[in-house]
Amino acid sequence: MEKFTIYTGTTVPLMNDNIDTDQILPKQFLKLIDKKGFGKYLMYAWRYLDNQYTEDPDFVFNRPEYRKATILITGDNFGAGSSREHAAWALADYGFKVVIAGSFGDIHYNNELNNGMLPIVQPLEVRQALANLKPTDQVTVDLEQQKIFSPVGEFSFDIDGEWKHKLLNGLDDIGITLQYEDLITEYEKNRPSYWQ
Repeated sequence: MEKFTIYTGTTVPLMNDNIDTDQILPKQFLKLIDKKGFGKYLMYAWRYLDNQYTEDPDFVFNRPEYRKATILITGDNFGAGSSREHAAWALADYGFKVVIAGSFGDIHYNNELNNGMLPIVQPLEVRQALANLKPTDQVTVDLEQQKIFSPVGEFSFDIDGEWKHKLLNGLDDIGITLQYEDLITEYEKNRPSYWQ
């Protein structure tokens, strides 16, 4: 997993509440087995007019000024629903690094973190201010300071200390285990023969 320290990008507003994991990534795409390629199917029912991937020009992700946005500003209860990690894969593959919502489905929140994204909880007034930024306005998220810097203000956010450590150091669960590789190797060398 890549380290997440300070990130600067532009925002896209999708202020709907209760966007569930089936809306983020519909169930028909769950049979894919690689994390890459899911971005094409993100918000499928909203982004496309038909099964030929004809883009709906009215959907905000399809508007030219928002195509390169990497910070999603959204409503309450983002990622509720099933526990599919594929929804986080789709967000990451599309290019999102930060999702700022009023609240998150618990499992989806952790799935975003496990995939190197930073989910941030902010009150409605902050999200509305960020949602009204111009598409070219830059927003910087500083994980070490736990602050969002934007043209409309500076905002603090909370994050669990363990998750903060993991993101700052680019450590997923495997990375944490590999920190103990020398101890594991030493143990393997010295364990009793009847365990081998």
